[in-house]
Amino acid sequence: MAIFHWVDGNVPNNIEITQVYGIIFTKDGRVLLRKEDNKYSLAGGKPEIEDDGIQGTLRRELIEEINVKINDPYMVGYQLVDEEDGSSPYAQVRMTALIESIEEKKPDPATGLTYDRVLVPYYKASELLNWGDVGAKQIETAFFIAKKNFNFTKMTNEITIL
Repeated sequence: MAIFHWVDGNVPNNIEITQVYGIIFTKDGRVLLRKEDNKYSLAGGKPEIEDDGIQGTLRRELIEEINVKINDPYMVGYQLVDEEDGSSPYAQVRMTALIESIEEKKPDPATGLTYDRVLVPYYKASELLNWGDVGAKQIETAFFIAKKNFNFTKMTNEITIL
């Protein structure tokens, strides 16, 4: 079974990045989650050669999966994953950004599925993702960075399905 360690900050050059996911916020401080079959997740995916770095991966994946555009993303940190099978550990990056626009839902070109999108207060995101302490730390760190950089308007506790 894989072991996950949360690390704040940038990924060292010698560690492969296999995922880039976004903890993205509205101006009122809510997090946008992707919902499929009553399970919540962050939107994101695997870096591709044509992406302009991990920021480009995040932008592309957000448009493909949930049709959302973002402002410039900030690094939150990464999960260092050890499969405990002798292979090298790898990184699953988490970034945060302010949502620029939420467009109409459309199918993900990779899967053909159209995902629901749900806006939730940041403290509710951790509960819905159900990733334990490692997930809670990711959300808390992202919220700290977002609060510092995004000038939230009046924050709301409302949950909205888009």
